[in-house]
Amino acid sequence: MTPRSDTGRPRSYAALLRGINVGGNKKVPMAELRTVLEGLGHQDVRTYLQSGNAVFRSTATDPEALARALERAIEAHFGFPVPCLVLDADRLAAVAADCPYPAAELEGRQLHAVFLAEQPDDRLTSVDAAAFAPESYAVGDRVLYLYVPDGLGRSKLAEALSRPALVKGNTATTRNWNTVVKLVELTSEDA
Repeated sequence: MTPRSDTGRPRSYAALLRGINVGGNKKVPMAELRTVLEGLGHQDVRTYLQSGNAVFRSTATDPEALARALERAIEAHFGFPVPCLVLDADRLAAVAADCPYPAAELEGRQLHAVFLAEQPDDRLTSVDAAAFAPESYAVGDRVLYLYVPDGLGRSKLAEALSRPALVKGNTATTRNWNTVVKLVELTSEDA
């Protein structure tokens, strides 16, 4: 199924791939990812870092359909499934603008956005955030803002929030704040 097109001018999107190029598993070279995206008819394809961030322009108007098409193309090309989220420029900008933490005052490794395919349900309330202080999180529109002063690798709160029972059925992928800011910049209309 091809994502529907509005035949208008192309819109900017970011594709976030989950769980690639980590520990030698699910290798997805960025040059090949660009080729896959171009093969889907997308324009101005660029990648950022090796962790599965790509930006592109498309006349398609349904980010979810774009994500499903990309997942199918990646599995056909690389031979393994990779969950993907596609966000339009407006959603990325809103994530940055709605951050409840003082992002400009923090190091990029201290603040993360956990992007979600769907709005989280009340299963998150089972996590006693106060038990993990000074770490904390806030729920936004299909995003969790995660403040981890010592970084994600040492975060007990991030570990608790990623338990399968809490995220089952909801594709999630995490980016540090530096990456969020860069993706907003790359998908802005002036980029």
